[in-house]
Amino acid sequence: MKVILKTDVERLGKVGDVVTVAPGYARNYLLARDLAFEATDQNLARIEVEKKRYAKLQAKARKEAEALAAKLATLSLTIRQAAGESDKLFGTVTNMDIAAALEKEGIAIDKRQITVEEPIRTLGIYTVPVKLNPEVTAALKVWVVRE
Repeated sequence: MKVILKTDVERLGKVGDVVTVAPGYARNYLLARDLAFEATDQNLARIEVEKKRYAKLQAKARKEAEALAAKLATLSLTIRQAAGESDKLFGTVTNMDIAAALEKEGIAIDKRQITVEEPIRTLGIYTVPVKLNPEVTAALKVWVVRE
């Protein structure tokens, strides 16, 4: 069954792509969750207008993400944490802690956008990637200091 995607679907396609999927997958998942609609001639014409609108929205979102990335590149975030004598933390610094510290600075970023491969367990300076957009990733400098 051919469907046109309304939103980006992981491992399937992007907005406006015409994809062929199993009828059950289309009916029970894509159409039921309003992620796609059937590929008829009328819908194909409609999707061209939607693609243009979506491209404008994506360009605007990318521009905003680049501006925020520039702001984050100049920001140096300090997180105070209790630590032992060997500079090991009592606990860890996670993406939730970094998001809360950014919130105090007046920058609202979802914790899922902050990528910490392993929780930070020692004092020091870390560079943490923040994925602001599928195309834009900022590097945030985080200082973990003794409380």
